[in-house]
Amino acid sequence: MRTTPRKTSGRVAAILAGAAAAALVLTGCSSGSGAATGGGGDGEVSGSITLQTWALTPTYTDYLNGVVKAFEKKYPDAEVELVDQPGDGYAEKVLSQASSNSLPDVVNLPPDIALPLAKRGFLQDVAKDDSTLGKTYVEGALAAYRYKGVDGTFGYPWYLNTDIDYWNKTMFEECGLDPENPPATTDELFDQAATMHEQCPDDYLMSRKPGLSDFSLAGVKILNADGTKFTFADSSKAADLISKYAKAYQDGLMPSSVLNTDYLGNSTLFTQGKVAWTTGGATAISDFEKNNPSLKGNIIVSPALDNPPLYVQGLSVSAKSKHLATAEALAAFMTNAENQEEFAHLVNIFPSTKSSQSDPFFSEDDGTVQAKARVLANDALKTAKNLNPVEANSAMTDFLDQQIALAMKGGTTPEKALQTAQTKMNTLLANG
Repeated sequence: MRTTPRKTSGRVAAILAGAAAAALVLTGCSSGSGAATGGGGDGEVSGSITLQTWALTPTYTDYLNGVVKAFEKKYPDAEVELVDQPGDGYAEKVLSQASSNSLPDVVNLPPDIALPLAKRGFLQDVAKDDSTLGKTYVEGALAAYRYKGVDGTFGYPWYLNTDIDYWNKTMFEECGLDPENPPATTDELFDQAATMHEQCPDDYLMSRKPGLSDFSLAGVKILNADGTKFTFADSSKAADLISKYAKAYQDGLMPSSVLNTDYLGNSTLFTQGKVAWTTGGATAISDFEKNNPSLKGNIIVSPALDNPPLYVQGLSVSAKSKHLATAEALAAFMTNAENQEEFAHLVNIFPSTKSSQSDPFFSEDDGTVQAKARVLANDALKTAKNLNPVEANSAMTDFLDQQIALAMKGGTTPEKALQTAQTKMNTLLANG
C-alpha cells in the first residue's frame, strides 16, 4: 500500500511532484472545458461500474472486497468490478485513462491528480447530488477537492493524515529548554532555537528551510483567485520569512548541511539524535524508536506549529459514467463513517468523517506517548488544511527551493530570490 497519507509526508511530496508533471498529458486532449454539468445522483442505483484503487491489493483485498459485497447487498441491482493499480506511474495511468475516455466510474485520486481532470470536465461535481457533504466530512478534506478557477467539489474524502511535532527530551533538558513547553508557533521555534544554540553550540533545534507551506502559514497569498498565477513574491511577508531563516542559518542555529544537496532531512537527523525537532505522522514515533532505541522514552509530542497540514486521499466519480448515480452511491458508501473507521483500524490513517473523531480508537489517550500522538493528530484534523497548492509541481518547488537556499547563503536578496522563482513558476504554470 502506498503511504499517502498513511505514514509520512515525504511520500506525499513525491506523489504531488509526479502527478503535476503528468497532467501535461491532458493538455488539449479533452473536449471538456470545465466542470461537468448535470447531475445523476438522483437516478437509480443499478448497473455495472468499475472501482479503481491505488496500490491497496493484495494487502487490503479482503477489506475492499467486503465493502464491495456490502454495497452490492444494499443495492442488489448494482455490480462493482474492483481494479487496483500499482503505485508507480499511477498519475500517468489515470491521466491516460481520462484522455482515452476510459476513466473508471469511481477512482481513487488525491487532490493534485484530480485537479487537471476536474478542470477538463472529466470529474463529476459530487456536491450537486449530495447535500450532506458539509455535514459528513471535515472541512479541510472537502476543501482539498475544490479548486481555483472551477466550481464544484470533485471528490469524496476517503482517508487522511497530518503531522505533529516530535521533540528530543534530553536535548531540551541539557540545552536550557523546557520539554513540557516546546514551541507552539514558528516564532517560538526561532526563539527556542537561539536558546539551544547559546547553551549547546553543537546542537540544533531547527534543521530545515522554508517552502510554500511556510508561506501559507505566514499568511502569504500564494496564488491569484483563479489559480493562474503565483503571487507569493508580491508579499513582504514571504521575504521577511526568508530573511528570518537566513539569519538563523548564518547565526548557526541549524546545521550547514540544510542547504546542501546531500541533506538527509530533519527526520533522519532527529532519529540520529543530531537535532531536537522533527515533524511526522501519528505513528512516526515507532520508526524513530526502532531505528534508534535510545530514543525510547525520550520523545515528547505536541501539535504541529501554527496550523497542521493535511494529506488527503479521496474517491472521485467520472462525469462520463454510464451509471452516475451508482458511482456516486458507491463513493459515498465507501467513505461513510462505518467503512472508514474499519479501514483506519487496519491502517495507520484517519477517517475524513466528522463523527469518527469521537471514536475512542482515535480520541482516547491511554497514557502512552503513542496514544497521545494519535489523539493530537485526530484533534488536528478539525483545522488541518492543505498548505501546499496543488498547482505547484515538483519542477516549480525545486526551483523555488534553490532560490531560497541561495538567499539563505547570502547569494541574493530574499526579494530577488522570490521574484526570480515566481517568474519561473508562472512560466511553468502557463505552459502546463
